[in-house]
Amino acid sequence: MNKRVFFLFAFSLCCFLGEGQQAMVTKMEVKGAKRTKVPFVEKLATMQEGMPLDSLQMEQDITRLKRLPSISHAYYQVFPLEKEKYEVHYTIEENFTLIPFANLFSSANDDFAFRLGLQEFNFLGRNITLGGFYQLDVFDSYGFSIRAPYLFSDKLGLAFNYNDFNTQEPVFFSEDTADYRYRNSGFELLGLYEINFRNRIEIGFSFFTEDYNYLSGATRPNVPLTLNVDKHLLKLIYAYEDIAYFYHYLDGFRSNLNFQYVGSSDAALPDFLIGFNDFSYYKRIGNRGNWANRLRLGLASNVNSPFAPFTVDNNLNIRGVGNTIDRGTGAIVFNTEYRHTLVDKKWFVLQSNVFIDGGSWRNPGGNFSDFLDNENLRIYPGVGLRFMHKRIFNAIFRIDYGYGITKDSANGIVFGIGQYF
Repeated sequence: MNKRVFFLFAFSLCCFLGEGQQAMVTKMEVKGAKRTKVPFVEKLATMQEGMPLDSLQMEQDITRLKRLPSISHAYYQVFPLEKEKYEVHYTIEENFTLIPFANLFSSANDDFAFRLGLQEFNFLGRNITLGGFYQLDVFDSYGFSIRAPYLFSDKLGLAFNYNDFNTQEPVFFSEDTADYRYRNSGFELLGLYEINFRNRIEIGFSFFTEDYNYLSGATRPNVPLTLNVDKHLLKLIYAYEDIAYFYHYLDGFRSNLNFQYVGSSDAALPDFLIGFNDFSYYKRIGNRGNWANRLRLGLASNVNSPFAPFTVDNNLNIRGVGNTIDRGTGAIVFNTEYRHTLVDKKWFVLQSNVFIDGGSWRNPGGNFSDFLDNENLRIYPGVGLRFMHKRIFNAIFRIDYGYGITKDSANGIVFGIGQYF
């Protein structure tokens, strides 16, 4: 019995000594911060002075910092001070974050159209995004937004948007098309919450007005020539991300679920539900290759209306297809591309890509069999180039050329800022 007590005492003593000798962080410093506030970085870091040294925890901190628009790269270093005591440095390389942008594209009647804007992604040094834009797409549009994901704490923030869009939109009947002047003006307020390292949610609402005015083309007795509708929208976004970042290279998986309920004041545009999920997968290939994939699955209330919510469009889902060439109440879209870095200098990157964009849609009021209908299927392979600045956030100018290989396909060049997905 005494021997058993002795062994228990010895085991407890070893555990106590082992605990006392655990490696501890006694000093932490943030290096490289110029415009980004050091207290902001310290607030996001889960590793703190007085905590046990944990390489996994530091790796997660670094990955979290790399996701910020203001930071192009980050790493940590550990320095021994005295027995079982260590100093930790988090070193960041900052992006230039006051970014003008310009998108060029064709409008609904093939006229020249563009969007100009300016965004600051590190307002007040706390990764608050502040921006605005002006767009000419037959008619004038403008908007502004602010997004502060860490406004209240290291997990809780707010976002606010106001937009006044005016465009010429095609409306599709069974065999005919009409052009309408479409105006959508209103605001949106979202609460942002980061559940943990990989999961976050956004919940909010918006109030807006949709205004349709007939311009030209086919008409139908049951389709109004003018329509002005007040609407409200409830939104839930759930995002999961497990991606490793190394400058412009990505490796890992991401999922974004967007679910909305839209209420209307007019029976001609009834209430409906819409939800879609983007699944993205990235794989590093060698030192200069990156394989990127995106699958979008979407469904909406199957209302037989020419104003269906899902669109087939150059700038959204299939490069080369044209500007808003069709609409539907369901969508299956798959994009895959291989990106290869041709030139990689200290600040400049030239990247090429080959891609295949494909998708199918459910017709308004149609059936799930519409997804298999050759009339709705579109496949567009293509090639492109990316011109990147490694020290300016999202400074990626892209040019893509897509060529359709399915029935009645088109082809065309698509310009834009940022990777397509």
